[in-house]
Amino acid sequence: MQHIYTADPAPLVHNGRVYLYTGHDEDGSTSFVMKDWRVWSSADMVNWTDHGSPMSLNTFSWAGANAWAGQAVERGGKFYWYVPVSVRATGQFAIGVAVSDSPTGPFRDALGHPLVENSEIDPTVFIDDDGQAYLYYGNPNLWYVRLNADMISYSGSPTQIPLTTAGFGTRTGDATRPTLYEEGPWFYKRNGLYYMVFAAKCCSEFIGYSTSPGPTGPWTYRGTIMPSEGSSFTNHAGVIDFNGGSYFFYHNGALPGGGGFTRSVAVEKFSYNADGSIPTFNMTTAGAPQVGTLDPYVRQEAETIAWGSGIETEPSSEGGMNVSWIENGDYVKVKGVAFGAGAGSFTTRVASNTSGGRVELHLDSPTGPTVGTCTVSGTGGWQTWSTVSCPVTGATGTHDLYLSFAGGSGYLFNMNWWQFTAGQPAFSSTAVAQHSGYCLDDPNQSTADGTQYRQYTCGAGAEQRFDFRPVPGVADTYSLVNRSSGKCLDIAGISTADGAAVHQWTCHGGTNQQFTLRQVAANDYQLAAVHSGKCVDVSGISTAVGALVHQWTCDSASALATKKNQVWRLTGKS
Repeated sequence: MQHIYTADPAPLVHNGRVYLYTGHDEDGSTSFVMKDWRVWSSADMVNWTDHGSPMSLNTFSWAGANAWAGQAVERGGKFYWYVPVSVRATGQFAIGVAVSDSPTGPFRDALGHPLVENSEIDPTVFIDDDGQAYLYYGNPNLWYVRLNADMISYSGSPTQIPLTTAGFGTRTGDATRPTLYEEGPWFYKRNGLYYMVFAAKCCSEFIGYSTSPGPTGPWTYRGTIMPSEGSSFTNHAGVIDFNGGSYFFYHNGALPGGGGFTRSVAVEKFSYNADGSIPTFNMTTAGAPQVGTLDPYVRQEAETIAWGSGIETEPSSEGGMNVSWIENGDYVKVKGVAFGAGAGSFTTRVASNTSGGRVELHLDSPTGPTVGTCTVSGTGGWQTWSTVSCPVTGATGTHDLYLSFAGGSGYLFNMNWWQFTAGQPAFSSTAVAQHSGYCLDDPNQSTADGTQYRQYTCGAGAEQRFDFRPVPGVADTYSLVNRSSGKCLDIAGISTADGAAVHQWTCHGGTNQQFTLRQVAANDYQLAAVHSGKCVDVSGISTAVGALVHQWTCDSASALATKKNQVWRLTGKS
């Protein structure tokens, strides 16, 4: 996540995805200025969807400031998010709990008051195999409570864990804090062993851990997981197993402008040692490898991002988030996109309150091979959405995809989602009538709407060449865009009558501008208008130069053996 500063990662595995709950450092902060929390999710550990902010200080009517490190857990189909905030009335820290029916929120205050209030921070929550839930928290001490099954109350009183040097390591130089434990506990169980991962020895912090045979101790210090590094004087860990791998989340100050108060979340993949211990490893710039690939043939949110440059996100009027504040030269990288045998078209949902711009589709780098370009026009508002499509060629195999944005000065457009269509590549071709040998032609290179097409002696001009652009989701169906005029082949007046003119008109995507290719022979096709089911036909079976073209009831297969004025040779179609 590069478009905002994030901190204090708390991953949750649910239904085949990793949901990541983070804090949010405000831009330019010189102290811990944190007003809300954010949610992200991924199925492959590299492409992360921004779900925005489903919870803020305003969620808790009693909170005053400091939206600090928390953790979420699922139980009984509900999601409980435990967070520390300052109580407005006292200025002291307390632990609140919010609840939602969805891992992405929105979350609501479950109690209307703090769950635990003893001036300590950084809750971590775990539900044991026997159903007992534990909430650990604390800085400078370490406490726990046994949560009840409702997850919003607890039994007994908070219990303080003895911080012994045997249990949490030895700190030197600070008699008031003899152990390495500092803050940010992360509590979990794996193969019968309980782990307490924590931020150690501020400042700068490293990540250490302890283990125990039981959920409340006794604890044994096991050493360092991640040394102090990364341009932030704090660190905060979250550890999960997902899809056969183990992952370690943390934060640093690696983004431009980053530091101790403008942090960024990262993740590494690791393997436990045979005895269950965790090896020591360092931060990397590569991060975790991708799990599988991304499917471009299903709708993908524009805010699903492996790396973004220049962009922002915002809530969309159509639900979820959209990519926003796009300027010339910005881009979004999506990693490991599996195009397979080939993509034929690209469709995206966009909005612009200016004159728009272009979405350029590049492979493997922002300036890599261009496989498609979609033009975005003004829509009359930043949340006034329109769907645009463009042909794609050369997108095969698995590649990183760069959605590169181009246009004039200022903000260009917003993007909500995108999707490729497979198995129907775009192509460019002339259309040669097989009864006469003449080409479908835009008379005199006209650019006027309503110009009726004709057959004419074939030449090399753009007025006889058409870009066949696949219609997303409709097999063997295309819009035909004349290379000379830029306008679409169109049935006049959306008529369904025999004899209606085949002319050109400004492209609008209607079904009277969509034609299904019905194969007659190797490169020979009928062009059947989708709205009428009738075929593009040279009137009167004429062999004269200049004979006009109209639509007519499509000839049967048997008739086509000898009658060819509805048969068009498309040499550009492979």
